[in-house]
Order: sequence, then C-alpha cells, then structure tokens
Amino acid sequence: MPLEQHSDPFEEQLSAGMRHAAGAFETDRAALVTTGAARGRRRLLLRRRAAVAGGAAGLALVGVGGALLLPGAGSRTDRTSVAADSRHPSASPSAAPSPVSGDSLIRTLEKLLPSGKFSGAEARGTDEGAPYVHLVFDDGKGAAAVGVGLGRVQPGSDQARQVTECPGKAYAHYDTCGTSRLPDGSVVMVLQGYEYPDRRVDTKWWNAELVSPQGHHVSVSEWNAAAEKDAPITRSQPPLTPAQLKHIASAAAWRDAIDAMPADKKKPTAEPSATESTAFAPVAPTLKSLLPKGLTVSESSGEDSGFGYVVADDGKGRSLVQVNVQAGMADVAGDLFGSGAETLPDGTRVAVHQGPGEKGGAGVVMWTVDTLRTDGTRVVISAFNSGAQDTAATRKTPVLTLARLRSIALSPKWFL
Repeated sequence: MPLEQHSDPFEEQLSAGMRHAAGAFETDRAALVTTGAARGRRRLLLRRRAAVAGGAAGLALVGVGGALLLPGAGSRTDRTSVAADSRHPSASPSAAPSPVSGDSLIRTLEKLLPSGKFSGAEARGTDEGAPYVHLVFDDGKGAAAVGVGLGRVQPGSDQARQVTECPGKAYAHYDTCGTSRLPDGSVVMVLQGYEYPDRRVDTKWWNAELVSPQGHHVSVSEWNAAAEKDAPITRSQPPLTPAQLKHIASAAAWRDAIDAMPADKKKPTAEPSATESTAFAPVAPTLKSLLPKGLTVSESSGEDSGFGYVVADDGKGRSLVQVNVQAGMADVAGDLFGSGAETLPDGTRVAVHQGPGEKGGAGVVMWTVDTLRTDGTRVVISAFNSGAQDTAATRKTPVLTLARLRSIALSPKWFL
C-alpha cells in the first residue's frame, strides 16, 4: 500500500555532508566551486564542489551550479608578494613555506589569463582558511567571472578519484566532459555545463578540476556572465577554452600555494570511510547483477562503494534506479522507520515509500524501499519512471516492482 511521500534518502546524505562541510569552512563559506561526490555523494549529483578546506576534509556539495560564495570583504593585503615567491629558493629546504597572500593569488591568476581587463578581484590567502581567488575578466568580448579554489585531497583516495571523474548524465546536464592525465601524473577533468540545472537561464559554467599525485587539488571555473548567478549573460561562451582551463589549472604556482597551506591537525591524514570499514561491495555492478533479465542498462555509475545507479529499460521506457549503502545509521532508526515499518525475524527494519518525484520532472514518481540491519547498516533503493529525476516521465511506473526493490535491498550481495 502506498505510504506518504518522504524525502529523498540521497538528499538526506547530501544535506548531512553539506552541514559537515559548512563547519569546516566557517561561517563565510567563501570557497569555490563545483560539482559533485558523496554522490548521493559528490560527483554523481554534480553539485558544486566547494574548495577543499585544508587536510582531507573533502568536497562540499552545493547545487549544480551552486553559487560561488565569497566573504563580505576580500583579503587584499601585502601587495609586495608575488606568486613565484612561494617557492622561496633562498629559504632552507627544511623551512616551512611562507604563506601566500590573497594579493599574490590575484596576481597569479591575472598573469595566467589572456590579455584583457580585470576588476572586482577578491581572494583569501593560504593562512586564512581555504584559499581562493575570484575576479571579473573582460577580453573585449564581454565580462566573465573567473575563479580558482585550492585545497588538498588524500592521494589515491576515492575522494581524489571522484573529483576528476565526469558526473553521470542521470544527475547532471552538461554539453561535454572529459578526463585526461598530464605528463606529471596529474589527472584533470574539464566540464562544460550550465549554472542552472533546469536551464531557466542560459548561464554557462565551465570547470576544470585537477588533482596531482601529491594530492594538490585545483578547481578553476568560469562563466559567460560577470557573476555566476543573477547577472546578465554578457557573451555566448565563457572566455577560456577547455585547453586554457586545463593550462591554468596545471600552473605550478597553485601547487606552491597549496604547499604553503598549514596542515589541519584536527583532521586525519586519510579520510575515514564507512564503506571501507564495513567492506561494502561496489554498488553499480552489484545492482546490475540483481536486476531481472531482459533489462537494457544504458548508463551506470562506476565501481564505488556506498552509492551507485543504473538507467534501465525493459522496452517501455528509461527508468533511473539508485542505491545507497550506509554504515552507522542505527542512531537515526527512529527518524527513518516509523510505525508503518516492518521488522523481519532477524531484526531488519523495512519501510516502503511511494510518492511523486521531488526534482521537477513532469509526472515523475519515486518508489523507495529502505532497510536497516541490526548492525546499523542501511541499504536504500529508489526507482523512478524516468531516466532522470528532473526530466519528464518516460513510462507509467518504474522499471522495478516494489517486490523487486525489496528483494534487491535485502540481498546479502551488498556486503563482501
């Protein structure tokens, strides 16, 4: 029997991640930029990645194209410093790099950009929190906002990989996206997308995300307007080509600035992962193995544990199916499973929800089976009658029945 509409469990996780990240960024939330992972998590939702605050704090997800939020005043001090100074060739090899000022970051970006006029520059140096620089650049063809955010990720971690993976089209609307490896081993993703996911305004947002083998994270964004939101479009395209975005992201000066960031002693050197400690199976491959025969999968996520999706079709229309696997959820059991929930003989709790979609797609419905094991592990699966939540329904009901969703959620295959 259909139950009342409930909130999207993947949005619940996203919101929790944003609250966690907000603490790391302090109250001004001054960081950049773009998309992304806990996907349910960052990348698959293609929510704006806020620049990483020092250490392995990770990426905050704010909306596809979430705003670049700057503090009320810039940090334009010490105009005598220059970006190259952060190398300090005369300093002792054992000495910690001197801080790189916001002014130095502004000058670095101005030097890397083509000839043109600059205005409205704001920046934050490496000793003031998560460093960033933002300015308005005009090459004579129209003013455009350009920004760079700097941070660290743990080399080799899921987070480092997710930063540079193109998002799934089931969750993000963009024209092109590609990932490449530079000669030094750095990986860079360049995405050409839009500020607003519903395209209500054709503000374009192009972005490059670079991660070096040492864990430097450089995020470069540009728009075809003088501000990322609520500003008139000034040109048909942002000013920098994808190749120029990649070139700016790979500049050595940004890595020097990241090296000058103080270590965050409050955070571990590696990002602890619930999925690592509980040995969850890769979600998308496991989900595909549990689908009934006869379905065609046109899109799916990668090998991540924790979250994954497929877009499946039984010949009657595309249907998005997504799964989230979370550990340590016992303390919120009361919030997730009310009086209508079922308790199985082994103690597993099961709740079923049916209701309209929540992302604006015309006629979209969302069917969800939510389960919680006695050890606090939650497996929740949702299916939609559309290939994406924000596009119109392609069929009357999702491709999977509630019985099949329940069977998939309760499968032991999620655990290695």
